[in-house]
Amino acid sequence: MAGTLLTSAQDIYKDSHAPVEKRLDDLLGRLTQEEKIKLLGGASLFHTHGIERLGIPPLRLSDGPIGVHDMGDDERHGNPSTIFAGGMALASSWDVEMAKQVGTALGRDARARGIHILLGPGMDMYRAPYCGRNFEYFGEDPILTGYLAAAYVQGVQSQGVAATVKHFVANDQEHDRNHLSSDVDERTLREIYLKPFEIALRESSPWCVMDSYNPINGVHATNNDWLNNKVLKDEWGFKGFVMSDWWACDNAQESANGGLDLEMPGHPKYFNSGKLLPLLASGAVTQATLDDKVRRILRVMISLGFLDRPQSDTSIPQDDPQDNVVARQGAREGIVLLKNEGHLLPLDPAKVKRIVVLGHNADPAVPVGGGSAHVDYRHTVSVLQGLRDVAGPGVEIVRVPWSTLPDTTDFDNPQHKFSEAYAWTAYGAKDNPPLPPDYLEPIKTADVAIVCVGFNNNSRNYWNTTHSRPDIEGESVERTYELPPGQAAVIQAVAKLNPHTIVILNSGGSVETAPWIDQVPALLDTFYPGQAGGTALAEILFGKTNPSGKLVFSWEKKWEDSPTHDTYPTKENGYKNAYSEGVFVGYRGYDSKNIAPLFPFGFGLSYTTFAYSNLQITPTTNGDLIAAFSVQNTGKIAGDEVAQVYVTPPSCPVPRPVRELKGFTRVSLQPGETKSVTVSIKKSDLAYWDPGTKKWTITSGTYSAQVGPSSRELPLTASFTE
Repeated sequence: MAGTLLTSAQDIYKDSHAPVEKRLDDLLGRLTQEEKIKLLGGASLFHTHGIERLGIPPLRLSDGPIGVHDMGDDERHGNPSTIFAGGMALASSWDVEMAKQVGTALGRDARARGIHILLGPGMDMYRAPYCGRNFEYFGEDPILTGYLAAAYVQGVQSQGVAATVKHFVANDQEHDRNHLSSDVDERTLREIYLKPFEIALRESSPWCVMDSYNPINGVHATNNDWLNNKVLKDEWGFKGFVMSDWWACDNAQESANGGLDLEMPGHPKYFNSGKLLPLLASGAVTQATLDDKVRRILRVMISLGFLDRPQSDTSIPQDDPQDNVVARQGAREGIVLLKNEGHLLPLDPAKVKRIVVLGHNADPAVPVGGGSAHVDYRHTVSVLQGLRDVAGPGVEIVRVPWSTLPDTTDFDNPQHKFSEAYAWTAYGAKDNPPLPPDYLEPIKTADVAIVCVGFNNNSRNYWNTTHSRPDIEGESVERTYELPPGQAAVIQAVAKLNPHTIVILNSGGSVETAPWIDQVPALLDTFYPGQAGGTALAEILFGKTNPSGKLVFSWEKKWEDSPTHDTYPTKENGYKNAYSEGVFVGYRGYDSKNIAPLFPFGFGLSYTTFAYSNLQITPTTNGDLIAAFSVQNTGKIAGDEVAQVYVTPPSCPVPRPVRELKGFTRVSLQPGETKSVTVSIKKSDLAYWDPGTKKWTITSGTYSAQVGPSSRELPLTASFTE
């Protein structure tokens, strides 16, 4: 009977060698009803309740996913942690092993701080460049996202820390995220938006899932029985627990019956005795439902050893030297070289004697976007500092002054025209050139001009400035497609003065390039590269590292070309969030409409060249497939290539993309070296969701596999039959 305390000669739940489920049975029977309910709600911003008399510790949670956002024990002052090349930057490496290394380092950082649960990885899809949280996610493809996230989760949980896959599901925009419904048909949900979560659960068994803020087809994620119970727990067999995003819960009965297990943060409005006890008494919520939630939370605690050892591991330094190695390598692998006309790069320090550096993002560093993913840090390297460190004493680095951004209080004045005020206060007086007159000649005569543009997080007071600054990219905001005011004009002005202009971009996705892209010979996207980003970038610019990052989203020539132009919620369409492009999002949409993007999905340049040959597709004994082929480095320097495998299906009853990514691998090659490469393709990943039968279906017939360095450059083709 609920509330009865058991006595026993042996406390099975304390026996670390006993089976998990037996320990669970024993411990559940010792809890009172009030204690059970207490476990279902937060105690503070980043803690849950413990039950001291039974040795159940309070769980300590931390924001992620790019660094351990450690708020400290008093939850008022952030403690510094390592910032990794995470989300978009990590995904652009296409490196599963690097994702695992980052996850492992994050797990170590969490253990060093006594944190039980890391709130990451972020796995929502890139639909459009506007979403302020794109930088936290892994791009537009569910296969790439799923396998990278799985490796990240494996790394985190290998350290005895629970990973949290989020946000479940279709939280692909930030405008009015608590109320705006993501209206998605089931096929599109299954094939695009749920698919990465399904892969991550299958490949890595994350212990926690965080529901998104938004409704899905009119039903909030925290109340969504179909999503949380039928799909996640029943169909996929998820054994961990589902938590709310912070303050996302809105109904006690619907959330309890809809599969939510933990309401966060502290002082829960719905999962408390006042709300749940009457529902239990009336039968509106059953005892079995309550007990299942408690079992799930305790299962995580027992499985990861939280009852058996202190979570804090004092042998791990909080400023871990291993972390900086991982952060730097992740940044190196994720930076994407998008344009390099005339082989301007790499720079030769024997010939390049003076470099001018412009742009607000040149210094200080911009390691991460804003919001809950922001991390306080001990040390970062800006672009300016990285150049000075790597170029050596023989190269003069000249910093062109960049006006301090104006006080945001100026823009709260309704009579102040913000965009104009910002542009001309930050970049020069109106009708004068957008460059300091004293620096026109130094810019013109420099061997190279580097312009650092894009967005930043304004971490000084992020939550109070998110809606009053056009240079912000982060949580709860939709940023602009255009670069922040004045930046495009600066690029154009510099390019007119100096033909050797390099643009360095910080952004979580594409930006408008039409005003300047044809005027500059070189463009690199660093996304938000973490604390070592400036060093990694400088190493690439001077050829100490060969760039190898590849885009994980399609970069449109103009926003009107995007498959989601008419369906992504914007002011122009009345903020309707109908996913009516269906499965034809990203490169799938460009291919189906035969529209050429500016830079295709999977694209990225190198300082060397690669050749592909000898593709063969063979089945394995379990029905999966192996794509085997050769890659040769045909250039003069060592480099890494990301080989991508796409599959075109035979015709079937529903429209399908021309081709879809089904596998990928990263290969390192010395000059002239050839390697035989194999990429696994899971048979289940060939299936489509049949809306009629509501089942995954593999079409019989002849498939075409295509292999190459991007979705639009696929020199190898081979057929196979299913």
